[in-house]
Amino acid sequence: MKDVLIVGGGITGLTLAWALGERGIDTQVLEMRPHAGGNIRTLRLDNYLIDLGPNSLLERPGQGLAQILDALSLRPHVVEANPIASRRYVSRDGRALALPMSPMAFLRTPIFSLMGKLRLLQEPFIKPASEEESVAAFVCRRLGPEFLDWAVDPFISGVYAGDAEKLSVRAATAKVYALEAESGSLIRGALKRARQGRASGPVPRGRLIGFHPGMQALPDALADRLGDRLKTGTAVTTLRRDTNAWKVGTENETFAAKRLILATPAYATADLLASFDARLAEDLRAIEYPGVVNLALGFARETIAHPLDGFGLLIPRREGKETLGVLFSSTLFPGRAAEGKALLTAFIGGARNPEVYLRENDDLIARVIEDLKPLLGISGEPEFAHVTRWPRAIPQYTLGHLERLARIDQAASALPDLHLAGNWRGGIAVGDCIDNALALAEKLA
Repeated sequence: MKDVLIVGGGITGLTLAWALGERGIDTQVLEMRPHAGGNIRTLRLDNYLIDLGPNSLLERPGQGLAQILDALSLRPHVVEANPIASRRYVSRDGRALALPMSPMAFLRTPIFSLMGKLRLLQEPFIKPASEEESVAAFVCRRLGPEFLDWAVDPFISGVYAGDAEKLSVRAATAKVYALEAESGSLIRGALKRARQGRASGPVPRGRLIGFHPGMQALPDALADRLGDRLKTGTAVTTLRRDTNAWKVGTENETFAAKRLILATPAYATADLLASFDARLAEDLRAIEYPGVVNLALGFARETIAHPLDGFGLLIPRREGKETLGVLFSSTLFPGRAAEGKALLTAFIGGARNPEVYLRENDDLIARVIEDLKPLLGISGEPEFAHVTRWPRAIPQYTLGHLERLARIDQAASALPDLHLAGNWRGGIAVGDCIDNALALAEKLA
């Protein structure tokens, strides 16, 4: 009999198990894949180091990621992003333009028209909406359609691979929504927080980091610390609740635990709980996971005219291209490509093009190259290409998501000693998953 059994060995499940173990709680993790870490995967092929899922992390002082880096002695493997990664590009009218990073740059940028810039003067006087809005509706109402088309929509595509018309502003961009909720205006809210920050002294800034061996170094370190408390290649086949314990069956054995945590994607959680509560399973299945394809493309550096002096390039839907965006991976971190080479990581698919992962590799590569050639001045073909398909990539926090989560929590509370976790709630970023896992571990302890 274990104290806690965790189903799911992604970053949430691994962090939970580690944090509970640090508190002396006997824990077992079951992961169906042959490896832990979920979509955090790294490969080294043909002298290119490629991350197949998340490519970077934002480390903020005092948050969970910093705690794990110190506790697992990962600091020597951390690499800070190139300082020029603060520059982000967006495509408009077939040109790669740097997003403005200062008031003067904003006044000069051709990304937004004069009327679009003047539209911002209305923002402090616009009243909050009385009903839940999509990200698109919220941005149009407060900032105008140009900011949706050329800034926010590509950002949503880059982070969520999502559709701004469907995502809930309260759930998907909670920090932005909070500015309006607290101050009645994004501009007033931002100024208020800036004043509060200055009054309380200098605020440590976060930094963008990766790992010399790639992102997989993080889940590998957690897995190593867990040892035999982690079982990979172990799919759960049955789930039942006895008088005072959960019984979890796999192909070869049955595990018993006082408390059960399902740290699995929403659709997998639905399958496990369908026999207990059909309505609960229905709400879990309503959380969409569109398909996304990651394409790692290696070039001789002289065949790309663009300086690649930034984090990457986002391509708005208005540009009429399928590619969502591209990271300048060999600029972002050292060691991603050999001397004289460049590694680009492009993404295609998402909520507006969810079936793209079904297409052939050659078709996907050709499509992405055609989209990027005029934007980056590519004059040659890639000498290296690796395609990774994620048929169910990123959970979508669509309209009604918070109400859906409330119903899920209410239904799950009827099942004793059951807890649900994962990036379908509380934030999709790796850092969010770590923070949420540590908070749940504290609650359980």
